[in-house]
Amino acid sequence: MNNPSLLIVDDEEDFVSTMMKRLRRRSVPCQAAHNGSAAIDSVRKGNFDAVLLDMGLPDMDGNSVLREIKRIKPEIRVLILTGQASVVTGEKGLAEGAAEYLLKPVEFENLLAKLLAGNEEQARGSPEPS
Repeated sequence: MNNPSLLIVDDEEDFVSTMMKRLRRRSVPCQAAHNGSAAIDSVRKGNFDAVLLDMGLPDMDGNSVLREIKRIKPEIRVLILTGQASVVTGEKGLAEGAAEYLLKPVEFENLLAKLLAGNEEQARGSPEPS
């Protein structure tokens, strides 16, 4: 099974750069978007299995981005990432269709495990090719 392709949506360029380097070392293909509009455009044009979505974006509310991503591609797994620890934010994101809710600073191995476990679940749930 291939590793999932990931879109990282976060306006913190250092975080994105570091995360992409670490993921690529583990053979996880990834791209970045630094705001909500770019994320939505990337989902429309790309073929991502998952999105790591920061809720604090400069141009849009994270839940609005989440709703639009799920409207465009309902099967995509969205993992919410935020530095604003709030049970309400997490519950709202999960109610909007997010698969996971992670807090910054995120522990890399935990993120990777959730990403890969979700990819395995999607693969098991997919019909076998004929």
